[in-house]
Order: sequence, then C-alpha cells, then structure tokens
Amino acid sequence: MTRSSTSTQSYDFDLNGIVGIRLLDANRTDLATVAKQLGPLRADLDREPDLTIRFVDQMTTGPLTYVGMGDTGFNDDGFFVLRGRGNVAAKALIPFGDIGHQPHILCERAMPSVPHLLAIINLTALAKGVLPLHASAFTIGPVGVLVTGWAKSGKTESLLAGMADGGTYIGDEWVYLSPDREMFGLPEPIRLWAWHFDQLPDLLNERPRADRIRLQAWKTATTMTRGGASSHLPGSRLVRRGAPVIERQAYLQIPPEELFGTDRVALKGHLDSVVLMLSRSAPGIVAGPAGPTEVSGRMLASLADERAPFMAHYRQFRYAFPEQTSAAVDATHDREGRLLTDLFDGRPAAKVAHPYPCDITALGRAVRSAARDVAQPRTTECEVEAS
Repeated sequence: MTRSSTSTQSYDFDLNGIVGIRLLDANRTDLATVAKQLGPLRADLDREPDLTIRFVDQMTTGPLTYVGMGDTGFNDDGFFVLRGRGNVAAKALIPFGDIGHQPHILCERAMPSVPHLLAIINLTALAKGVLPLHASAFTIGPVGVLVTGWAKSGKTESLLAGMADGGTYIGDEWVYLSPDREMFGLPEPIRLWAWHFDQLPDLLNERPRADRIRLQAWKTATTMTRGGASSHLPGSRLVRRGAPVIERQAYLQIPPEELFGTDRVALKGHLDSVVLMLSRSAPGIVAGPAGPTEVSGRMLASLADERAPFMAHYRQFRYAFPEQTSAAVDATHDREGRLLTDLFDGRPAAKVAHPYPCDITALGRAVRSAARDVAQPRTTECEVEAS
C-alpha cells in the first residue's frame, strides 16, 4: 500500500512525559515538519509511543469515496484526509477510531503538516487525565501565572509583557495541566504580528535581516492594499476581498528560545494564579475577580471551538464508517468539564478586559497585578512585581 524513500529512520518526541510520539521512515524534512508543529521536543522514548506516524512518498490505494469533496475520502484501507502543498495532491490515513489507543498515522511527504497532530496529542493527554488548555503560561519570580481565554483575547500579549519583566516561559497557545496543578508547555514557535513589533522594537531588531525585510514587505503590501480597497477605482472590490488575506501575512513565527534565550524557557511550572482574558470594544483596561465557575464554563466552550476542525473530520469518519467510533473522542466534553471543574471551580481567579489590539505594557501591568491578587495559598507571601 505504500512506497517510501531511502535515507530514513525513526525519531521520537516526548511531550513532558505525557505523550510520546514516534516517527517511522522519516527523513530530515519529515522531522522538520513535525518539529515545526511541536517545537524541539526530540527525546528517545523509554516506553511505547502513544502515537506513531509513518511517512511515505506515496500510498498505493484503491479509488476513494469522497465525504468532504477534495477534503476527505475513504475506501477499504481506511479514512483519508486530503491536503497537499500547492496544487499537489496528497493524503494522510488517520485511524480516528484508534485515537486514545496508540493510533498509527500514515502520511505522504507532500502533506504540508501532519493533519490534526496537536488535536490528537491533546486527546491522548486528556485520556490520561491531563487537561490541554488554550492558554499562555509564565513564571514571575516564584509565581506561576496561567493566562487563558478565547482567541485574540490577549494571551500572547500578556506573555510578552511578563517575559519583558524577567519572566520564565512555560508555554503559549497550549498549556497542559496535571491534576496536581503542574503546568507543562510546548516550545512551538510563537506567532508575533507586525503590531507586536511596533510596540516591542527590540524584539524585531534582534531578528535576522531576512526576517525584518519579509515583515516590512508585508507591512508595505498591507498599506498599499488598504489604500486600494478604500478607492472607487475599477478592481477595488477585488482588492477589498484580498486585503484581509494580505494583512494576515504580516507576522513572524519565532521559537521561544530564540525570543527569550534558552535559560528562560522552562516548559514547566506550578499553577498559582489564573487570569481570564476578554477583549472588548470599549477603551481602557478593566480588571476584577472572575466568578467561581466562570473560567471553567467559558473555557469549556473555547476548547470545543478549538477542536471544531478536528471534529468536522471525525463526523465525516463516522459517516464513512458508521460502525466505528472512538471512546476517547466521544468522552472529550465530559472529561474536559470534570478536569476544568476540579482545577478552577471555587478557586480565586481574575479576569482582565481590554481593547484589542492593546497596549502590551499596560496590559502586562494589569495582568501581573491581577495575578498577584489571586495567588494561591502556596504563594500567599509572594508578590508578582508590577512595573
């Protein structure tokens, strides 16, 4: 069913002892593809992997019956996600029914990434009683701060402010919480937008010249596109449609160790303070206490939204194979609800509402002050220093 290239070997990744991933028949490009999704978590496993990914040049399979036209399909071999670089067709065989029980993914090398890799890792962690949360986390002095909320709510901005004040990086985008309130992060690249660099120019000055040129080129293209979109000349409607696409290219993705230095990347800390972030249309930054069940209730909805692309394909898998199911996937909502309740309900938490884009320095002050006010008993005599 498969045809592989030569000069390949196996590589292991270990997410803080929680989830082990093994790559088989992987070349250096395949290794880089996964490292780009997870960060530099290469480590030899001393246990059986929780997830195995085998790379091949091309699968030799029979014709597919499409579910999502050009997006997913199936045959007697299994269920396939169909994507590729550019206009090159490619596919990955994903055994959705095995998720939570050491699934084995088969992935063609023309795929730009392993489909749903983080979602599958998160579901595996959840099945082990570890909660993956859409959040940023850092340590200021002895206090571990978790900043969570919906997308574009200010999590990364809070992290940047905390790191500017001497913090230690734990995670951004996804943070894994154990029942004993330990936080674990991924060293995946952090996406920083042009407006981040406008407020924190030192970060941009430290980037290679090629990065600075690339960012400036997209900023210039954005300015030109906005000008064209506001005109009434022929073609302006097409420019208006394309403007958001151009604006979304003005960013750099930078590994945390390059941004902050390897000595300030810990990937582990204790959960002492929780801050829920909310973006709003009104000016000014407002901080206050969160309700006793507010963090768990809001984040249960947020996690469901983050998982939506994966669940769309899972439902298509169920359509393709009605007799198959994954207990781990089907139990996700209930498991998340229980872990969120155990970790957050009844514990002091803060919330900070702010306009977006925000003043990063001012937001950082508000978050640090709020984190100090709700620090858990382990650190009641410690203070989060606010500048």
